Amino acid sequence: MVHTHEKYERLIEVCRALPPLAVAVAHPCDRTSLESAVKAHEMGLISPLLVGPRERIREVAEECELNIAGLPIIDAPHSHAAAEKAVELVREAKAEALMKGSLHTDEVMAAVVRREGGLRTQRRVSHCFIMDVPGHENVLIISDAAINILPTLADKVDILQNAIDLGHALRFEQVRVAILSAMETVNPKVPSTLEAAALCKMVDRHQITGALVDGPLALDNAIDLEAAQTKKIDSPVAGRANVLIVPDLEAGNMLAKSLSFLAGADAAGIVLGARVPIILTSRADSLQSRLASCAIAALVAAKRREETLVAG
Repeated sequence: MVHTHEKYERLIEVCRALPPLAVAVAHPCDRTSLESAVKAHEMGLISPLLVGPRERIREVAEECELNIAGLPIIDAPHSHAAAEKAVELVREAKAEALMKGSLHTDEVMAAVVRREGGLRTQRRVSHCFIMDVPGHENVLIISDAAINILPTLADKVDILQNAIDLGHALRFEQVRVAILSAMETVNPKVPSTLEAAALCKMVDRHQITGALVDGPLALDNAIDLEAAQTKKIDSPVAGRANVLIVPDLEAGNMLAKSLSFLAGADAAGIVLGARVPIILTSRADSLQSRLASCAIAALVAAKRREETLVAG
C-alpha cells in the first residue's frame, strides 16, 4: 500500500493561512531536530528560536547543509540549560510553543512541569499521537501513550478533555471518543472498564464536554463499524471513533507502535495541558510526521488565541 500522507498534507495546508508560530526549539543539535525546525520554517509553519550551544548548532547546520541564516540562536551551554531557557522564552511571551530538540523528553518535561518557573496549568499534562494510518479515512488521535504511566481516573479526565480539545483544534466535524479496554462490557474485575463507565457518566453530567464519548469499547468495535454491529453495540461512537483513550501508557505505546511498524502509519506527536503546545519529535519519525507535529501545534495555538479573544 502506497502511503501518500494526504491527511497530514491537509493539516499542513490549513496552516498556510495562519501566521508562522513562534516556537522555542530546545537544543536542536542533530540533523533530525534542526532539519525539522528549518523545514517547518521554510514552509511557513513556524518561526523558530533555536536555543542551545551556538557553535554546535552552526556546525550541525553546516554539516547537514541546512540554511539557518536569519534564524535567531539563543546561546545555552547544554541541554538542561536549553530546556530551561526555552521555557523562559514562553513565559516571557516570546514563543507560543515549545519544540523538543536532541535531548531526552524527560529533560524538556522537567522544565515544563517545574512548580516555580514552569508552564503548569490546572490541567494535567498529557501526550497525543496523531496517527496517519494507511487505509483509514481520517487521522486518529491516541492518548496517552508517552507521559502518564498509570493514570488515575482523575488523570484520565484531563487526558480525555485535552484530546477532545485537540480534536476541535484539528477541526474535526465531530469528535467521537472511544474509551478503550479489552472488552465492551463493564467488568468489576477489569478496572479500565469501570473507569470508562465513570468517564462516560461524567460526560453525561457535563464534567467533560465537547464530544460524543463511549466506553468501555474494545479496539475492534471502536474503529470498525462491522465489528460494532456484530456485537450489537448501539452507540454513535462505536465503529466511528476518531479519538482513542487507552487504559495506560503500555497499552497506548504498543497500539501506536503496532500501527507504525505493522500498518505503516506515521505518528505526529504533541503534549497538551501546559500553557503552550509542546512539539515532541523522534529520530524515528519521518520528516512528514515532524512537519505535521509543527502544523498541529500551530492549529492548537490558533484555537487558543481564538478562545482568548472570545473570552476577552
